[in-house]
Amino acid sequence: MRAADIVVVLAAALEVPKSAPHSPGPENSLPSEEVIRTWCKADAVCFDVDSTVCLDEGIDELADFCGAGPAVAEWTSKAMTGSVPFEEALAARLSLFKPSLYQVNECMEKRPPRISPGIAKLIKRLRAKNVDIYLVSGGFRQMFKPIALELGIPPENIYANQLLFGNSGEYVGFDPAEPTSRSGGKAIAVQQIRQMCSYKTLVMIGDGATDLEVFNCSS
Repeated sequence: MRAADIVVVLAAALEVPKSAPHSPGPENSLPSEEVIRTWCKADAVCFDVDSTVCLDEGIDELADFCGAGPAVAEWTSKAMTGSVPFEEALAARLSLFKPSLYQVNECMEKRPPRISPGIAKLIKRLRAKNVDIYLVSGGFRQMFKPIALELGIPPENIYANQLLFGNSGEYVGFDPAEPTSRSGGKAIAVQQIRQMCSYKTLVMIGDGATDLEVFNCSS
């Protein structure tokens, strides 16, 4: 069997005002022939979640809900550009507000994730063609399970970080064994997915430096 193709598509996050959560996104330009050919032959697609499948950065929303928004958003920007190692930025952000299980659940209830315009339709069409869908993100598994359920993605197809809580629901850290908890982790996760299922053409969709690492690894 020939070596599998891993194609990375970097997409800028859609800017939709919070005051208009149901506003349509900007008009899409027609895709190139190369993009169309890639999509037609893909047998698996991995999506980043924050600012890709969803309009917002989940950790920023959670931090803002807990009263630490601006400080955490600054670290998120560093993580997105790759100016600091992802694991350093993740630990620094979480240490600023240490979300409890109660706060996570309350945030999800009062500020449910906003799915990006067109994503649900795209994933539905891909699934109709028997294309396997994965969520590969440096965000948190606890926040992505409802998104996966809404989009019809099996929970076992989520590759993301795991927040850890104590017996009383207090924050105690995150699982460092998750590959997405560190720089280069998305590339490892995508390679694991490809090898596990022997996909011939796997597409990765994302918008940040950690998504670009998948491209660098596959080149």
